[in-house]
Amino acid sequence: MLKKVDSNIWVAEQKLRYWGLEVGTRMTVIRHKSGEIVVISPIMVDEATINQINDIGEVSQIIAPNLYHHLSISDFKSIYPNAKIFAAPGLESKRPDIKIDDVLRQGTLGQEDEIEYFLFAGFKILDLKGVSSLNEIVFFHRESQSLILTDTAFYFDDSFPFTTQLTMRVIGGYKKLEPSILEKLAIQEKAKVKESIQTVLNWDFERVIVAHGSILEKAAKEKLKKGYEWVLSS
Repeated sequence: MLKKVDSNIWVAEQKLRYWGLEVGTRMTVIRHKSGEIVVISPIMVDEATINQINDIGEVSQIIAPNLYHHLSISDFKSIYPNAKIFAAPGLESKRPDIKIDDVLRQGTLGQEDEIEYFLFAGFKILDLKGVSSLNEIVFFHRESQSLILTDTAFYFDDSFPFTTQLTMRVIGGYKKLEPSILEKLAIQEKAKVKESIQTVLNWDFERVIVAHGSILEKAAKEKLKKGYEWVLSS
């Protein structure tokens, strides 16, 4: 089900287990002033959610924001065949089966530039294959003063299962808006990451919507700045 976050912005959530932990996942839905809908990081949706989306506008853009959040792109496209697929750089090689209409790097979305975005450079992750690029596009929705992140920061609180809380206390992301220690170990190009987070912090956001964890409604910029102090101070 869609949950309204603020004016012209909604989220929908579903359960997701990663390395045995319940971390959840979240997609963001934004309505342009034209009435067109942008969906960032789509998830599997039920009929009720589809009806809610259809009630607020017409889906025109489906976005895979990094090289990991793409699993539901094809399913979402089948529901909204007229929508264009926008993706992070590199996904065209990773998923040649998906017809990508545009590769995002830096710019705006909407006739009135309601959403700003850019590629968060230098960010790496540590997964089962070793160190991999994330190539995440981060977004800023001006009207709601919302920053939309996918895997460049997490925020887990007491609403998550105890095992998730305990693990995040150890590796990072428990009541802190930050990457985990796995990302910190993988990142070598700290200068690029520093430049990227400084660009993010120049945006006038109050709220941060993460894909994994809980939404931070207030003072999120300060929390994000603190969560990236390990690179900002370098």
